[in-house]
Amino acid sequence: MTTPLDAPDWRSLSQQALDSGLNNSLAVAGGADVVARWERHSAELRTRHSQHLDLRYGPRERNRIDFFKAAERAPTLLFIHGGYWQTRAKEAFSLFATGPMAHGINVALIGYTLAPDATLDQIVAEIHAGIDFLAGQLPALGADTNRLVASGWSAGGHLTAMAMMNSHIKGGVAISGIYDLEPIRHSYLNVKLGLDEASSRRNSPMTLAEGPMKPLSLVVGDAELPLLRKQTADFAGHRARYGLPVTYEEIPGANHFTIMDEMAQPLGRITTLIRQVLGRVQSSASLRGA
Repeated sequence: MTTPLDAPDWRSLSQQALDSGLNNSLAVAGGADVVARWERHSAELRTRHSQHLDLRYGPRERNRIDFFKAAERAPTLLFIHGGYWQTRAKEAFSLFATGPMAHGINVALIGYTLAPDATLDQIVAEIHAGIDFLAGQLPALGADTNRLVASGWSAGGHLTAMAMMNSHIKGGVAISGIYDLEPIRHSYLNVKLGLDEASSRRNSPMTLAEGPMKPLSLVVGDAELPLLRKQTADFAGHRARYGLPVTYEEIPGANHFTIMDEMAQPLGRITTLIRQVLGRVQSSASLRGA
């Protein structure tokens, strides 16, 4: 994959330049208004689909999953919210179940403890615990147990990549994610995260030399910050070098927030990528059963 030409080496940047190069709230005018709109529409969807909210998978307050059922025996998408592992909540992202559900795909949204109340090791462990719990609940929820895939935005894109190691997850779509945590460790974001070099490396998908042969689609907006576009391009190249199934694309004109419109819409590009990943999962299952 080609690294964006305008992406600098983060190691060459001043502290101020590195911090601003990772700060989406500063980079996108009106981002707070976009998130407020997400919250309003998400509340409406939660009112319409209130049967399976806040399913508890662990002991901490945010260890809950919302399950929105689209159809019997349907596949399920687990969505992981973003916020640099230290802000936001699953409730603000219910809106993005709309696109997949229009195609008969169940959507589950997972909450997790935020930093600094949890380390990144603990957050990743919570995601795996939530996946294990959800997989065990799928039969009772009337969902297909063999077609569970993950997706996530921003920090959720990172957690999606980490979730690919879970045996229950059959594929993924990671949106505008972080895959090398070293720039994060040296930035303002580490005040709450508290990463050291060892925890950064073991939680960086870019440092994992091997991985399961599961399809992963990586997507980012071409109007996003260069450092973040580079993260996605570099991780796609990393997977390709190790022969792991991967697709990569940049959505024209999309910034870090507007890219999510492509999941809210039934015909949006991210919705299409989710359907394509599920199609590859189905094809693989059929070949194994042949």
